[in-house]
Amino acid sequence: MIFYRQNLTNPQLLDLYKKILKPRLIEEKMLILIRQGKVSKWFSGIGQEAISVGITAALDETEYVLPMHRNLGVFTTRNIPLHRLFSQWQGKANGFTKGRDRSFHFGTQEYNIIGMISHLGPQLGIADGIALADKLQKNKKVTAVFTGEGATSEGDFHEALNIAAVWKLPVMFVIENNGYGLSTPTNEQYLCENLADKGIGYGIESHIIDGNNIIEVYNKITQLKKEMQEDPHPVLLEFKTFRMRGHEEASGTKYVPEEMMKEWATKDPVDNYRMFLLDEGVLTEEYDNTLRAEIKQEIDEQLAIANAEPEIVPTYSGELNDVYAPFEYEEVKSKSETRNIRFIDAIRNSLEQSLQQHYRLILMGQDIAEYGGAFKITEGFVDLFGKDRIRNTPICESAVVSAGMGLSINGYKAVVEMQFADFVSTGFNPIVNLLAKSHYRWGEKADVVIRMPCGGGTQAGPFHSQTNEAWFTKTPGLKVVYPAFPYDAKGLLNTSINDPNPILFFEHKQLYRSVYQDVPIDYYTIPLGKAALLKEGKSVTIISFGAPVHWALETLANNPEIEADLIDLRTLQPLDTETIFASVKKTGKVIIYQEDTLFGGIASDISALIMEECFEYLDAPVKRVASLDSPIPFTKALEDQFLPKNRFEEVLIELLRY
Repeated sequence: MIFYRQNLTNPQLLDLYKKILKPRLIEEKMLILIRQGKVSKWFSGIGQEAISVGITAALDETEYVLPMHRNLGVFTTRNIPLHRLFSQWQGKANGFTKGRDRSFHFGTQEYNIIGMISHLGPQLGIADGIALADKLQKNKKVTAVFTGEGATSEGDFHEALNIAAVWKLPVMFVIENNGYGLSTPTNEQYLCENLADKGIGYGIESHIIDGNNIIEVYNKITQLKKEMQEDPHPVLLEFKTFRMRGHEEASGTKYVPEEMMKEWATKDPVDNYRMFLLDEGVLTEEYDNTLRAEIKQEIDEQLAIANAEPEIVPTYSGELNDVYAPFEYEEVKSKSETRNIRFIDAIRNSLEQSLQQHYRLILMGQDIAEYGGAFKITEGFVDLFGKDRIRNTPICESAVVSAGMGLSINGYKAVVEMQFADFVSTGFNPIVNLLAKSHYRWGEKADVVIRMPCGGGTQAGPFHSQTNEAWFTKTPGLKVVYPAFPYDAKGLLNTSINDPNPILFFEHKQLYRSVYQDVPIDYYTIPLGKAALLKEGKSVTIISFGAPVHWALETLANNPEIEADLIDLRTLQPLDTETIFASVKKTGKVIIYQEDTLFGGIASDISALIMEECFEYLDAPVKRVASLDSPIPFTKALEDQFLPKNRFEEVLIELLRY
């Protein structure tokens, strides 16, 4: 291995040695602790330290790094106190996740490190969002995001690279190519000779770097950073390296040929750099021994602090209170006159006024810029707010959602429009595994609203008509809003954008141009988690949301003798159980009316809650009316049969007669 020091001074060379030696000695200690049963799991980076250390050392401490399992050198180079790392690995409260996640599955804003989730891919899109925020601020920062050669097969990898290329984002995409995805060798993962070649297809500058040569890593990153500061653009970096331990310690390395292990042992990044420094006269054996002793003493002292820390004592409140980021609702009342507008106009008004309220709010979605979106809601917004804030995206829902998370991490708000709610399936993973869990895992908000045009009645067929709210009401950490009227739509969307938590905001597209209401012209808010009691009666409680609210109103108008409480939930998560239970206790009969298919819908959960909390008040079984348990069809006759509108009245009358 050949080292070219270029312009590096002796103190700089020694500093790099200290930085690369420290994670190696920590790792050696961790291997002992694993054998002693004091740490449950460990993903070793022995053999790959030069990449983590070289990159992090070349970046400013204010620049974000997004590492993976075996990037201990990122954390140590950022000088995180070791006792906090040891506490994290032992699942203690002084770590970064309060015992809720393990190893390196955490982030810390204090050190500008954003940790991974096991699904790997969304991390790359997060880097896009972070870099976009930096680019908008013109602060000349770059972002480095790590992945392995195995994860380059994931769709998120390609989506994130494409977004970064199109938007010219200053992101370093770091591939640590260590030859194996767990046990699968590279010749079973891809056919191109080098992963760096993939950059060509995206118009991205790419480089192949010796990942075991810390000087080469440091110098190349330093050079690239200067270029990216002057001309923001992404780079794809393939680091050739090798891990000398298993994917994690329990897996071992029996699948690796012995000759390969021997070959890479001769390329050890710490040993070779040490010999280079000794040969150059920069390092002496005596100082090396002193340095190692000092680091080992620090490790032992810091480990003792972590060991002395008590185990976590779980409490229900402690866990449940951290599912959502704190949000103090601020009521803003309208002081203006009203105007009779459509549902779609209310959504547009909210977005326009929220963009004025929050100068760091970014809208992203397919065709939302000059074209104005599939439903023309954002038409003209580019003229008002510019293309930096009203951003057309490639067709890649997953990376766009992840980019929204990156914007949130870096001080922005994001509203992501799904062209149709059905398309959220290709962005499902980052919503339920990244946005939903981030605050619970390590205290990081996900200030992202996902707009979801949804619903049937327009003969749009199986891929453009679903009301899929139940996919998300099940997931702790998400909020789900589903208004039925223009007034509610505007006020609730304003509040959703103010709220720092991830919110799925459902907009029934059949209501867009068919429902009118007097709506205040100026900005106002409505609290989440508060249902609306539209009608009051003593005979039955009707619980609904979205388009079925209007269908229920039609039914009651056609049957004026029915005295019903009609509850429009408006928000499905959090759910206004207080209003529901009070009404059920008054009427004794309840029917839940949803457009979603019956089995597994939120009506089932509401029914169960009523049975648990109001059983002694019921005079009849709880009834549910919903769509057929089939995909939604296209032809009008089939769609009419599928939707519950034609069945509701019959079930309601049967319930009243019970």
